[in-house]
Amino acid sequence: MHLRNVKIFCDVATCRSFSKAAEMHGISQPAASQAVHALEEQLNSRLIDRSQRPLALTEAGKYYLDGVRSILASLDKLEQNVQEIENRVVGTVRISAIYSIGLLRMDGYLKSFQELYPDAVIEVEYAHPDVVYQHVQNESAELGLVSFPREGGDFQSEAWLEQSIQLVVPAGHAFCERESVTVSELEGQSWIAFTEELPIRKKLDRWLKKAGVGLKIRHEFDNIENIKRDVEIGSGIAFLPVETVEREVELELLHAIPLVDVDWSRPIGIVSKRRRRFSPAARKFIELLKSDGKPTELDAASPVSQVVPAETA
Repeated sequence: MHLRNVKIFCDVATCRSFSKAAEMHGISQPAASQAVHALEEQLNSRLIDRSQRPLALTEAGKYYLDGVRSILASLDKLEQNVQEIENRVVGTVRISAIYSIGLLRMDGYLKSFQELYPDAVIEVEYAHPDVVYQHVQNESAELGLVSFPREGGDFQSEAWLEQSIQLVVPAGHAFCERESVTVSELEGQSWIAFTEELPIRKKLDRWLKKAGVGLKIRHEFDNIENIKRDVEIGSGIAFLPVETVEREVELELLHAIPLVDVDWSRPIGIVSKRRRRFSPAARKFIELLKSDGKPTELDAASPVSQVVPAETA
């Protein structure tokens, strides 16, 4: 049994895609297909029904997947135990994170981790929240970093950050000279909002309804960067985590003003698949994220891998 081919087969079965599995292993799509074909020839049995879209496992494939997954899990556990005996932190940790977390926090933590554990590699992909959960569920990511994390079902979460949400207005707005604002003063304002499917939008809708305040939705976006740009040009106000506008506030492009009669915040959590055993490297990275020390700034020479897709949130 060629272990590499077995791992590729498991990822193809999990992702239901040769191309996605190939990307995870850093090989071409034809190479992934050849690896699975070689495994099928060795077993003299067809494991994947290639005529369906997305791909589906045959009955033999389902049986084989269940068996080899337990074998690979045992092997991973054995390797981790050996590494712990040697007190080494090695291997690759794949992380999927919403885009706003990546911009604000990750670079410094990644650099600090690389300095502490040079034999380990962190790979980060930034994505829409729904895609982050998909990555965690199909195990293409060991950890996910999201706002308003889900708990229950296939997922477990740990608290990481609590970010204060403040009123954000453009330069020259009537509230710019104010030290604070009450929510009731915002009645009738034009609102640059998040799109309805995002957890932060659902929370804001509930909070505003509870406060009895009606706003006029001017535009909706699925990411913080577009909201900031729209507020900058005077389209309306926004409610954003204060950490996400630090640069714009410093440049006086935007003004962040505390809301005195409410306590709105955005929790950031570390999500993972329930009952998943973390690798030593993943555990160390979680410890670093939750530590009190501030991470160092990332320099251009850092070997940390980061992937930013065209559409992010």
